[in-house]
Amino acid sequence: MTDPALLQVDGLSVDYLTPQGSARACSDISFTLRRGEILGVAGESGSGKSTLITALTRLQRPPAVTSAGRIVYHPADGEPVDLVAQSERALRRRRWRQLAIVMQSAMDCLNPVMRLGAQFTDVLRTHDPSLDRAAAWQRAGELVRMVGIAPDRLPAYPHELSGGMRQRSLIALALACDPDLVVMDEPTTAVDVVMQRQILAQVLRLRERFGFAVVFVTHDLSLLLELADRIAIMYAGRIVEIGSSADLYHRPKHPYTKGLRDSFPPLHAPLRELSGIPGSPPDLRDPLPGCAFGPRCPRAHAACEQAVPPLRTVEAQDVACVLYDPQNPEATAHA
Repeated sequence: MTDPALLQVDGLSVDYLTPQGSARACSDISFTLRRGEILGVAGESGSGKSTLITALTRLQRPPAVTSAGRIVYHPADGEPVDLVAQSERALRRRRWRQLAIVMQSAMDCLNPVMRLGAQFTDVLRTHDPSLDRAAAWQRAGELVRMVGIAPDRLPAYPHELSGGMRQRSLIALALACDPDLVVMDEPTTAVDVVMQRQILAQVLRLRERFGFAVVFVTHDLSLLLELADRIAIMYAGRIVEIGSSADLYHRPKHPYTKGLRDSFPPLHAPLRELSGIPGSPPDLRDPLPGCAFGPRCPRAHAACEQAVPPLRTVEAQDVACVLYDPQNPEATAHA
């Protein structure tokens, strides 16, 4: 039985408004996140990943504006709500309790002049005023213990903790109010590979224990192949392919997905020569009339320049590429 939907994103577009004109950082994003699912979001820097997650949690600030689309959240008890239409006051009540976020720079997210325990108790008592200080401190100890940190570290300041401990503290903070969804923006970027693996293992264990869904954003596709149930590949502000981790690794359909996969060493196979992707992502202030990946694509042809390809379902994957357009004989021949 398929798990019920937790979040439905429909036609989401986000623009950055500048004196030189607007740049569309996310364009017509649509997907459904199921309860308890881990959805990975991968792509090069500048592909729109961080803009997407700040839009999902309604944390974007000017000059970013949500210009179109809906983000429908399905609470376990209550009617679905469109987060785009919610007031800031209503959103504050949902954040941490239902929607939480883990940013990539722990030192920038933790208050450097507050002890770690005080930051936990501040969150806990803000969202549950009935908690006294002793109960909040006890709960803080339980939270840090879940991520492998001894409660006796709660009196420490952030600078007295290692990078891995700070990052794990952010994960524990995100789980403080038992949310339905945890959004993680490259939470392992600043730690070494050993700590990276430990953090990923803890995310999986905590997800199994508490049942929350995860949107995990990274530029490292190899990480997501081990962690995520499904992966969405973003390029130039659009999702160009989305499917199961196994399908995207063994049977990628979009040329960009294939290029990303071949840019990383294989996880469980003999080493091979890495190919990389030539060129650079496009300037979003001057969008191309057709496929944005066309100038870098080894399989580009005339049909790629005519229109932006929509996502279409091909063998259980959704892919935005004219190679799979059944109405275009020339393009289909290249698939």
